[in-house]
Amino acid sequence: MADSASDERPEPEKGAVSSPAVPKEGGLRGWLQVVGTHFILFNIWGLAFAFGSFQSFYVLEFLPSVSTSAISWVGTIQSWLLIIGGLVAGPLFDLGYYRSMMVAGSFLSVFGIMMLSLATEYYQILLSQGICAGLGFGLLYIPAITLVSRSFVRKRALALGISTAGAPLGGVIYTLVFEQLLPRVGFPWTVRIIGFVMLALFVSSGLMLLWNSEDTGQLPAASGRSRTRRRLFDISALKDVPFWTFTAANFFMYMGYMTPFYYMPIFAETKLHTTRSLGLYILIISQASSIVGRVVTTAVAHYFGAMIPWIFSGVASGVLCLAWISTDTLAKFILFSAFYGGISGALVPLPPSVFPHICPDPTSLGAWLGMAQSITSFATLIGAPIAGALADLGAGGSDDLTFLNVQLFCGAMMLSGSALVLGLWWVLRRFRGKRGFL
Repeated sequence: MADSASDERPEPEKGAVSSPAVPKEGGLRGWLQVVGTHFILFNIWGLAFAFGSFQSFYVLEFLPSVSTSAISWVGTIQSWLLIIGGLVAGPLFDLGYYRSMMVAGSFLSVFGIMMLSLATEYYQILLSQGICAGLGFGLLYIPAITLVSRSFVRKRALALGISTAGAPLGGVIYTLVFEQLLPRVGFPWTVRIIGFVMLALFVSSGLMLLWNSEDTGQLPAASGRSRTRRRLFDISALKDVPFWTFTAANFFMYMGYMTPFYYMPIFAETKLHTTRSLGLYILIISQASSIVGRVVTTAVAHYFGAMIPWIFSGVASGVLCLAWISTDTLAKFILFSAFYGGISGALVPLPPSVFPHICPDPTSLGAWLGMAQSITSFATLIGAPIAGALADLGAGGSDDLTFLNVQLFCGAMMLSGSALVLGLWWVLRRFRGKRGFL
């Protein structure tokens, strides 16, 4: 959001207080902020991507009496709070409260994970891992990305690419940590060790993100009043056809996007009769391939526009979810997991690249994108629980889930979203006069 919005700024009115000069691009300070943001995304999105390992443990061992759908709410609430927290964190950043958010977000995140180590009941897991950690994540995500965006112009794509690579990398590492430590030290100490790793990375990232930032004028002073007012809600967007087409397309895609990552380990254990370790390693393969997929598809988008790779990734991901139905051997399932992770990973960075074509007023870009992402966040919230409820239909227990319902649900949602992206292409030509590949 901050990346797109920062490219085009309105001219300051006469007599208005001018914003501080843009600091020198990159340099030691800028690249330290890239590393710091990489660490933050490693923690917050890494744990979100690694939730499949927690889900498998909760469903099959820790809380077998709790429904699959109910357990899915823990991960989806955490991810939803991470995304929608930007509506609060963005304006607080503009008001100069980044230091406070860094401290509060880090504390809530680590506190939530540490409290998870003491949890024995479902509601305790929901409160600690879902709500407390999710609130902390939401205070950290958008401000960290914004700092990197303000430090770079020509190399912004590279800087943000390195920063956001921390998300799938964190998913791989935290899944490995969970899988390796759980049988050795048990659930409580496994979670505590994860909490200590998070604390170390948050402290390091805080030092790197804030070093010399105020001296360069990069952080606004906490004066209680922003230099420029930021709109959170623009009612004109609700009357705009391209806005709603984009939002609906993204909503349907996100209904299905995260769900396979939650259910891959459970499918491997219950349907293919693998060990718990092998099930988690398959999830790791999928997450690792996501790193490669993001790099390749964003490189293609650089030369040919974002619309074509976005449509391709959506259609291919939906087809792969349907192909998941035929994965009756371990080799087929590993191939599915690797391809799904690599192709679906592009569905995160590509939509924001298209959004500047949606918003007709560059000064409203942040408000429009914030509104679109807020609506989409509800798809992240309800997608996996709906799939979990479908999996429980006709099932005799956690070892006999109906995965056909999950596979059909994910495929239908992602193919529906892809069809809406095709419609968006026509809508942009009709209402915005856009031509070419965008």
